[in-house]
Parts: sequence; C-alpha cells; structure tokens
Amino acid sequence: MSTTDAPRQVYTPTTLNRLVRDLLEDVLPLVWIEGELSNVSRPASGHIYFTVKDAGAQIRGAMFRMKAGQLRFRPVDGMHVLLRGRVGLYEARGEFQLVADHMELAGEGALRREFDALKARLAEEGLFDAARKRPLPPMPRRIGIVTSPSGAAVRDVISVLRRRFALVEIDILPSPVQGREAPPILRSMLQRAAASGRYDVILLTRGGGSLEDLWAFNDESLARAIHASEVPVVSAVGHEVDFTIADFVADLRAATPSAAAELLVPDEADLFRVLDRQRDRLATLLSRRLQHAQQRTDHLATRLQAQRPQARLRRDAERMAALDRRLRLVATQLGGANRHRLARLQARLLARHPGRLLDLQRQRMRALQDRLRQAMQHRLERERTNLRQQARTLQAVSPLATLDRGYAIAFDAKGLVLRRAADVAPGDAVRIRLADGEFPARVDKT
Repeated sequence: MSTTDAPRQVYTPTTLNRLVRDLLEDVLPLVWIEGELSNVSRPASGHIYFTVKDAGAQIRGAMFRMKAGQLRFRPVDGMHVLLRGRVGLYEARGEFQLVADHMELAGEGALRREFDALKARLAEEGLFDAARKRPLPPMPRRIGIVTSPSGAAVRDVISVLRRRFALVEIDILPSPVQGREAPPILRSMLQRAAASGRYDVILLTRGGGSLEDLWAFNDESLARAIHASEVPVVSAVGHEVDFTIADFVADLRAATPSAAAELLVPDEADLFRVLDRQRDRLATLLSRRLQHAQQRTDHLATRLQAQRPQARLRRDAERMAALDRRLRLVATQLGGANRHRLARLQARLLARHPGRLLDLQRQRMRALQDRLRQAMQHRLERERTNLRQQARTLQAVSPLATLDRGYAIAFDAKGLVLRRAADVAPGDAVRIRLADGEFPARVDKT
C-alpha cells in the first residue's frame, strides 16, 4: 500500500498546541533560568509579563499575581535575575513561555545558596544548639556594642537603653558593618571585648539592608568567634525578616536593634514598681516584727513578775498542802480497799476448801453414775428392739422361709443351685434341700 493510502492523523491548532504543551510540561516540569529582564509590564490585573534573554536567545515569561505579590523588589528592564518556573505553551497564540513562581536577583541568589550551605554545615557542627546558649544577665552593669558609630542603629539602641535603664554603662566598639573589610574587624572587636572582662553582655548590631549589605554577618570566622565567646552575645542585624548566621550562633537573636535594647536591660519603671512593692513589704514586715517584739517583751515581763521568790514560795506552799491532802485521801482509800480485798480472798479460800471440793466431786460422781446407768439401759433396750426388727426383716427375705411353705432347692455336684432342667443330664448326682434337712438324689430322666 502506498503512503498516500495510509490513514492520516489531522490536528487542529488547539489540539496540537495542547499536545505540545503537555509534552513540554512532562519533560521540563520545573527549571531554573538566569538572564536579563526586558519588556517588563505589569497591567492592572497584577500579573507580570516579561522577556528573559542572554546574548543568544530570549524566552517569553509570565508571573501571576499571587506569586508576583510576594516579590521583595520591583522587576525592571535590564535587571539580572534568577527565575524558577514551569516551561509551557500559551495555547491561544502558540507561544513558548516560562510561567515563573519565584524570582530573585541573580547575585543575591548566589549569596543565598552560599548562606544556606554555610548554615547547614555550622548547624551540623552544633554551633546553633540551644543547649549551649547562655542566659543573659538580668541586670547588666556594662554593655559592649559592636557596630558602626555613625549608623542609625546605634542611636536607636542608646536611646532605648537610656530610656529604660539609665544606670547601665555603654561602650561603643566601632567597626564597619558592611564591605569586605568588615568581617575581620567585627571578629577582632568581638574577641577583644570578650577577653577584656569588662562587659556583662555584648551586642552585635546594624540596621537593615539587602542580603549583600548584611553579608559581613554571615562570615564563618565571625560565627566561630561568637560561638567561642566567654561573654553572652546578642545579635540584632537588620529588620525582623532578616536572618544572618550571626543570629543563629548568638545566645539571643533580636528582631531589630531597638528590640535588642529592650531585651538587654530591665525597664526602670518596672524596677521602681518592684522597689515600691519591696519597700511596702519591708515596712509591713518591720511593723509586724516590732509588734511581735513588744508582745514578747510584755509576756516576758509577766513571766518575770510571776517568777518572784515570794510568789514561788507561796505557790510551793499551796502545792505542798494540796499534796498532803491527796496523800491522806489516798491512804484512806487504800485502807478501805485492802479490807475489802481481804474479805474477798477469805470468801474465795473457803469456797476452795479441800473438804468442800471433795463433797462436790462425790456428788458429781454419783450423778454421773446415775446418768451412765440410765444411758446403758436405754441403749440396751434400743439395740434389742433393733435386733428383733432385723430378724423379722431377715426372716421375711430368707429362702428358708420359702422352704417352710413346701418348696425345695436342688444343687448340682459342684454345689451350684440348679435353675433349669437343661443344666443336668440323666445319671447326674444332685442334692435336694428341704426345710428340715437335705438328701442326695440321682437324675433318672429330664
């Protein structure tokens, strides 16, 4: 059969575009693309449409409103970005496109990957373990602040510290907080502050910025210096959404520099309220103790008055007279009790005299003999009656009684009772038992 006769599969533009879309989505479900943005537009719908290109090619792209609203920057033409999305086909026009669900600046993306790798490695080494984090002093006397002396963050920190707790001493330990020269200086200043022994706590801080601006606080050597510090370290870098390696290693992470200042020192107003309560409690305690001391003094004075010699002699004389009365009463009671007891013992002795006991035993023996004689007579009569009854019963069932009525019992030569005629044969010897005796016989015939 020729090729012209083979069945043809005909597609419409819609079915073909849908088939190509399905194939693309199956082969390339999720991809990362790096390139330069151009033709960026954001209509009223909130979606973002753009072209991402390099020196040799370009791809149409789109990011829908829900994902576009999560971006932390505004995409513009010429921006170098890193995109993640699905490769697909816009069926209505048959255009190949990338539907992005994530967009970040290309340089920031590299920094983010480096940040994630360092974070995972230090976490595996145990630098972030909660068990090694030290508690902050409740009321520090001196705080060392490692930061830029000209930044807005240090002014916010000082303002909050002075407002909350003016007694605390503050030392600004100047250091750059951005750029390549910042990490070694930050580390050196932190180590010197910890080794000096002057500070109860050290604050490592700076204001907000991009990931690249905050990169000095993601330095591995700085993280290890924080971990090795003998003094508790608080990290407050950037805004609430910003996280650095220093935040994870530090003993405490504060969302902002101002929040760190509030965590470092107590509030004077709260302290004054506590002091007022303590003063009131102390005054109450002193008043109660004074009252107790006064009452105890009065009690001791009363006891002293009661312990005078004249009073003691008078009480002893009264006690002696009372004891004499009790002794006379007891003697009288004991005499009467002894007489009654002697009378009871005499009565018990007479009751147990041998002659009297022997008479009682004789009477008891005679009574027992009479009871034994009566019991034997009753038992003998009962046995006679029972024997007569048994004899009558035995006589009633005895075969001998049957013989008295004219019957006889035949026995074979072995002494067995003959019950059937077939048990003997002519000529056999048998014995016949009658009521008054027995005699031998011989079988003549059966």
